[in-house]
Amino acid sequence: MTPSIPKIGFISLGCPKNTVDSERILTQLQAEGYLLSSTYQEADLVIVNTCGFIEEAITESLETISNAVAETGKVIVTGCLGTRREMIIAQFPTVLAVTGPESLTDVMNAIHALMPPPHDPRLNLISPGGIKLTPRHYAYLKIAEGCNQQCTFCIIPSLRGKLVSRPLGDILNEAEQLVNAGVQELLIVSQDTAAYGLDKKYALDFWQGRPLKTKITDLAQQLGQLGIWIRLHYVYPYPHVDQLVELMAAGTILPYLDIPLQHASPTILKAMRRPADSENLLRRLAYWRKLCPKLVLRSTFLVGFPGETQTDFELLLDFLEEAQLDRVGAFTYSPVAGAMANSLPGAVAEEVKIERLEQLMALQSQISADKLSQRVGQTVTVLIDEVTADAIYARSAAEAPEIDGMVVIAPGEEFEILPGDWVEVKIIHADEHDLYAEVLNT
Repeated sequence: MTPSIPKIGFISLGCPKNTVDSERILTQLQAEGYLLSSTYQEADLVIVNTCGFIEEAITESLETISNAVAETGKVIVTGCLGTRREMIIAQFPTVLAVTGPESLTDVMNAIHALMPPPHDPRLNLISPGGIKLTPRHYAYLKIAEGCNQQCTFCIIPSLRGKLVSRPLGDILNEAEQLVNAGVQELLIVSQDTAAYGLDKKYALDFWQGRPLKTKITDLAQQLGQLGIWIRLHYVYPYPHVDQLVELMAAGTILPYLDIPLQHASPTILKAMRRPADSENLLRRLAYWRKLCPKLVLRSTFLVGFPGETQTDFELLLDFLEEAQLDRVGAFTYSPVAGAMANSLPGAVAEEVKIERLEQLMALQSQISADKLSQRVGQTVTVLIDEVTADAIYARSAAEAPEIDGMVVIAPGEEFEILPGDWVEVKIIHADEHDLYAEVLNT
């Protein structure tokens, strides 16, 4: 009698960096012949790739583990929360294994111990780009692991370690494979993308016989030759970001810069251990926009950080008024276990945090609405993400998937559009988040 092939369930939580880790595990599972299950009922084992960055993410991870244990009884926990092994074992003593982030080998060893692989790995059994949790036309490309920054609100260095940059040649090979598999947009991610190569002292590497520095500017230049959209995320404002903006102005990579600034008050930025010269940053933003008039700027901010006074918060609002950022995400401070900021004086009351968050987002919503209204009448190229009976959802170079707004197109019988298609549209309306457009040609 032929033994049944094990079915593995997989739940991926957290940020795009975690998504990439999940994709690598899923690709290896398929390469070794395991089947994947989308339901608890059919799964012989479930892997939960957790997030442990903020309190809400920890709660979600623990609830997901609890559900998986209750439904299947056979669970492997991996990801950032896996670094808190004792806590997980104490709450869920029956889990089969607990590993940290980027632990492909440890996860596969734990699976092998319970369910030997159906056959030896044969990488040609999987698609050129591997298994992706994103739609076929875009993919996240992780270029480094860990972070050398010591931000007091963040525990990433303790979860994922110091910066470790991937070899430049390996990244470009993977990018080329993804393009060959049909990917139209690569989203470049890491904990600190602009620091890529710092740990290697920007050493020379080789790709297709050409010497290249292990540096974000060299990498971006080469990625830009692939003929697809290249979008940078999590870019710390180092001086050499000016060179990246020059590449954006030249059309080599998308004119889109995701810079997590966190705050604008010098006092709070110093307590966060972030660059504390917001006036200089405003000058840099103006310089970047002069270099690249089409530049889209996105950032994230924390409100309610310990010690944040009303004056500090008003400085942040003043910064947003002057900076006129295109896209903003904001969060209230969450005292995650292990963060240095937890010991700082001046804890802000939860109701004050929420009030400030609402005030900030109301201001940014108006800024966003004003900026989006300026795009009405423009003709732009969009990449189709999703087609439904009610609407077609797309993005221009100014919108990143999952975090920004959409370009919404009314469906029409006179044209056929599929996800991954490029379409020329005219913007006819805007609100505070999304643009609305009509198709010019198909």
